Amino acid sequence: MKKLTLVAAAAMGLLSTTAVMAQSTVTLYGLVDGGYNRVSGLRQGTVNTIASGIMEGSRFGLRGTEDIGGGYKAIFVLENRFEVDTGAMSNRPNSGTQVPDRVNASVLSTLAANGIPAGTPLGGGATVASAVAGLSTGLAGSAFGVNLAGNLFDRQVYAGLITPVGAVTLGRQYTPGYLVSATYDASQTQSSLAAGQVASLPAAFDIRLSNTIQYAIQTSGVTAVLMYGAGEVAGNSSAGRFLGGMLQYKTPLFGAGIGYNTKKNERGEKSLSNAVVGANVNIGPGALYGLYATIKDDNPSGLSPLFAGNPVGPLTPQFQNAYNIAFRQDAQLFHIGYKLTLGAHTIVTAFNRLDDKRAVNADTDSYGATYSYALSKRTDLNAVLTRFNNKGQGQVAPGGNGFLGGVTSAAGVDSTNIALGIRHRF
Repeated sequence: MKKLTLVAAAAMGLLSTTAVMAQSTVTLYGLVDGGYNRVSGLRQGTVNTIASGIMEGSRFGLRGTEDIGGGYKAIFVLENRFEVDTGAMSNRPNSGTQVPDRVNASVLSTLAANGIPAGTPLGGGATVASAVAGLSTGLAGSAFGVNLAGNLFDRQVYAGLITPVGAVTLGRQYTPGYLVSATYDASQTQSSLAAGQVASLPAAFDIRLSNTIQYAIQTSGVTAVLMYGAGEVAGNSSAGRFLGGMLQYKTPLFGAGIGYNTKKNERGEKSLSNAVVGANVNIGPGALYGLYATIKDDNPSGLSPLFAGNPVGPLTPQFQNAYNIAFRQDAQLFHIGYKLTLGAHTIVTAFNRLDDKRAVNADTDSYGATYSYALSKRTDLNAVLTRFNNKGQGQVAPGGNGFLGGVTSAAGVDSTNIALGIRHRF
């Protein structure tokens, strides 16, 4: 299975592959990836673990197509995730429920500026400071991890129709902006060296979304996608709504693409938005990749449930505003990388930068290399060496394709990831 299809087995791949399939087929496919993972700079020191998803998230799926005549095909995909090390369907970062230092500091600062200092009593022996600590831990427990809800088909699940004028699919799918970022990342989202790793807490991209409908067309090297996501929030038709699109052009020598994602939060306010531009070009024996993305979120999603039941009583509006400010994003993501494949050997080297434009200036750079040795067409051995340099209030720890890295012990603390693994595709 080719790398991009592993990143997004969406209508694009189906448009190009189903033409050679039989009248009706159902294919079982998947990937098992696990190995040794070492991360330094965490609160508990250097952590050594057996991890699932070092290069790519482990998964299995069913892909089906039926030729119904006249140039039309019915298609579906059901794709599950699983953890090689535990057999579970979800995981949490090594840093657990620890939030970045800047979150609690920002919340307390905002409350104090509104006349609610940290020592303000809230009853029952609680203070503003203890309430913030409890709320932040609760938020991390419900949000910091992968597939914490334990959904059976968390990666992808959609059905659709391929027609002579494009494909229409609906369900849980990869977003257009993310697909552009994955295509023009030299790592193609694999390992801790991937561009998105420096922008993972809070997440800089909506990777997949449920309740989406997508139209895609591919012709003469051009791929275009439009996606709409229904928020399905009772009483507010615009809440949670998503819009996205992408346009790519590829030849055997180079490729270029642009993408855009934007959505509204559960209150109907404009939330996370991304503009993405990327390109790659064959240079020498390999290919050079470049990526630039904007990350903007003035009204973060998912904070309202934190205050269900008014945990801080009449101060709920002030607390909610303070957390909204703490989790806002305004940053730029840069990536440059080179990928070289010589026979059984594949080497990727890259540099990534998250340039935070907020006053907290939580910048993170990463750089390093990955090496893969193909034992066969389906099985390879992998080695990863990535360094994360956190500046100012930056506090990101490296993860993998299948798991979050979390945060380091304190703001400005750096981290190094060493990983060795085996990956098998079927």
